[in-house]
Amino acid sequence: MAPWSSTRWRRSILALGAAAALGMTVLVTASAPAQAAGTLSCDIYANGGTPCVAAHSTTRALFGTYNGALYQVRRWSDGATANIGVLSAGGYANAAAQDSFCSGTYCTIVRIYDQTSRHNDLTIAPGGGANPTADQGSNAAALPVTAGGHKVYGVYISAGNGYRNNATNGIATGSQPEGMYMVTEGTHTNDRCCFDYGNAETNNMDTGNGDMDAIYFGTLCWFSPCAGGPRVAADLENGLFAGGNGSWTANTGRSSAFVTAVLKNNGTTTYAIKDGNAQSGGLTTRYNGGLPTQAGYRPMTKQGAIILGIGGDNSNGSVGSFFEGVMTSGYPSDATENSVQANIVSVGYSKSVGFPVNGATYRLTNLQSGKVLDAVNCGTANGTQIDQWQPLGNTCQQWRFNSVGANKWTLTNVNANKVLDAVGCGQALGTAVNLWQSLGNLCQQWAVIPAGNGRYELVVENSGMVLDDQDCGTANGTPARLWMWLNNPCQLWSIAP
Repeated sequence: MAPWSSTRWRRSILALGAAAALGMTVLVTASAPAQAAGTLSCDIYANGGTPCVAAHSTTRALFGTYNGALYQVRRWSDGATANIGVLSAGGYANAAAQDSFCSGTYCTIVRIYDQTSRHNDLTIAPGGGANPTADQGSNAAALPVTAGGHKVYGVYISAGNGYRNNATNGIATGSQPEGMYMVTEGTHTNDRCCFDYGNAETNNMDTGNGDMDAIYFGTLCWFSPCAGGPRVAADLENGLFAGGNGSWTANTGRSSAFVTAVLKNNGTTTYAIKDGNAQSGGLTTRYNGGLPTQAGYRPMTKQGAIILGIGGDNSNGSVGSFFEGVMTSGYPSDATENSVQANIVSVGYSKSVGFPVNGATYRLTNLQSGKVLDAVNCGTANGTQIDQWQPLGNTCQQWRFNSVGANKWTLTNVNANKVLDAVGCGQALGTAVNLWQSLGNLCQQWAVIPAGNGRYELVVENSGMVLDDQDCGTANGTPARLWMWLNNPCQLWSIAP
């Protein structure tokens, strides 16, 4: 993909400038029932002879004895950081510690710790060949879910978010075999490149066929024809392989609320793709056979970096959700993977639906400007522009939220009876928004993502970009636009009657 402009890099200073100051990092734990030692994902892989060499999760321990930090958050207000640990050894994340630390401000996930002894931690990704601008960390409050009966937070990837480690220990290189899985959401996807977790290049560039071995999940069809979706595919570089040489219509995808995505690659002859409902049942094998016959994939030439939420060259237009994932040494058996799936199901991942209320009418106030989202001159025609204006108490500044699926909403202007729309279904930074008759497409569907303290991101589904106060303007008439997530108050909105 073409690189995005970096002309507004300075805006992230509003949120991150203070982060240069050194803040104390604390790890908070508390007592609570743990999961059984020896029965968690990485214990199961080790018992199967294919031990974890990377284990990442913001929701739970992946070893029965793990009692360390899961991830680190940075506070916008003063740049201080806190490590979020588990409630007890082998247990679930201490979300209350995050809530307390971030109270009254907002937080970003800046590190996801590796639970193995190899310290393959993930930090915010630098720029690369597809996008030379460094990525942003995810909004730490964006993805609250329940696991093991506890409130926890996943990693919500919007366009522009991404994590990476180019200096790993023990990750497969060359033609060495490996396996991996991640737990993601089947309802938060798009067709942009590339929501990946796994093995990638160490220089942030596309260096050729076979240099990657990562799980992809989304609706992008690289090799036509494709069936169903969203689907698990293998990002082996220069292609998202649904199976075989790329196109594999037996891989019909899975759209359950939570999805287990599995990939393994022996490095020389064979790879396999599986998926499962992370809330119930077993795994389905979508492909198990020969590596692609195109040049460069037999043998593989893996480089051993780890990526999350991006492609190997920092292609970062994708969206996705991440709760946990591991990478192994060696090619796991089907029996091992089946046992891991059973353990994932036992976690009981779930997500509640509460706010906003379907059919209710709200005003949207930008945190930076204090102005409300407004239809210019109370226009009612298709193409009416959208700006920000002081509250006037009229219906031109009121928006009705109607549910169209799992956290997907249309926003209908009450005065015009037309919906908030990404102009031309644009995916470029700075794409305008306007009013248009309802077309039922993803360019008119929005996710409402919590940031904490009663503020929200509004993410348009077709591009994964967020509703933005242009150049952080505060004057009446400042346009509303779409931009990648920058961790600043110009992209946060209160939603109130």
